Amino acid sequence: MVLKTFGWSFAITALGLVAAVFYGGWQAFGVVAILTVLEISLSFDNAVVNAGILKKMNAFWQKIFLTVGVLIAVFGMRLVFPVVIVAISAKIGPIDAVDLAMNDKDMYEQLVTDAHPSIAAFGGMFLLMIFLDFIFEDRDIKWLAWLERPLAKLGKVDMLSACIALIVLVVTSMTFATQAHQHGGVHVDKAQTVLISGILGLITYMIVGGLSGYFENKLEEEEEAEHEAEEEAKRTGSSVPAVVMAGKAAFFMFLYLEVLDASFSFDGVIGAFAITNDIVLMALGLGIGAMYVRSLTVYLVRQGTLDDYVYLEHGAHYAIGALAVLLLVTIQYEINEVITGLVGVVLIAWSFWSSLRRNKRLELAGATAEA
Repeated sequence: MVLKTFGWSFAITALGLVAAVFYGGWQAFGVVAILTVLEISLSFDNAVVNAGILKKMNAFWQKIFLTVGVLIAVFGMRLVFPVVIVAISAKIGPIDAVDLAMNDKDMYEQLVTDAHPSIAAFGGMFLLMIFLDFIFEDRDIKWLAWLERPLAKLGKVDMLSACIALIVLVVTSMTFATQAHQHGGVHVDKAQTVLISGILGLITYMIVGGLSGYFENKLEEEEEAEHEAEEEAKRTGSSVPAVVMAGKAAFFMFLYLEVLDASFSFDGVIGAFAITNDIVLMALGLGIGAMYVRSLTVYLVRQGTLDDYVYLEHGAHYAIGALAVLLLVTIQYEINEVITGLVGVVLIAWSFWSSLRRNKRLELAGATAEA
């Protein structure tokens, strides 16, 4: 099971590390290895959240997620995205941006760092909306019941998540954004940039998340209708029409996953510059890490881990909320990537431990009932 799920990740790791040696020797090998570990540690909560969505999709779309999705994640977010950011912020053509990335790495790093406030605002707002929608939803299973129960009652207020997110964005633009951190340790006023980027992040979440939720609901309706048609067919002997909404629903859920992954990758891409400003090594290290995150997502789905350890999804969403706040704070202050990674790991480990305790309590209760 492990080899089947992680086989491609192992193969990509071997190829990537060999390519690093040929590109820059053993020093490049070490840099790529460190970047791989950095990406996995920063994105473990991403894998848990992805698994909660991916388990609703069939085997075909899971394969799409591992193939086309990986291409988007590795080449799109870890290689093309920083170049696009540089092209937009420096107002130069994409070819010039690539040339800058390959031949003037210091200037390339400076331009990406200077674009960080807009990146952090966009990704922070997108992730914040995911967190808020989760904690305001009334769920049968509650992890921190003392907190989640009153929040679920507040969640009955329409558009509460969007209102809170906008308030956070306005406060951020009036505080952190007025002294945004830039390359060289200087601080400049980026309030307007942060405000616009944050609104775009909010709009992106509403469009992609709204469409995926709409088609998911339509799929559930179609599946219910199909079940009723099957029962009717058994009585009459007629054929049952196929469900045609599955493709649309899966597509928009896939699109939602890709935007979610993009938001998670922002801190990894920016954090990678603390280790190297070589775009080739960054693409290799972060790309290998992204491959493991995807394989881990599929592994969690196939093993039914989220069903066995019911608080894992809660822990991952709390980690998302923490990451959203950290992204907004990094508009003004530098935060070490180790801290960012540890926050997510601690929250997920805590939720996993809570799930184990819950399972033991249920086992004891079952044994007592049988006795």
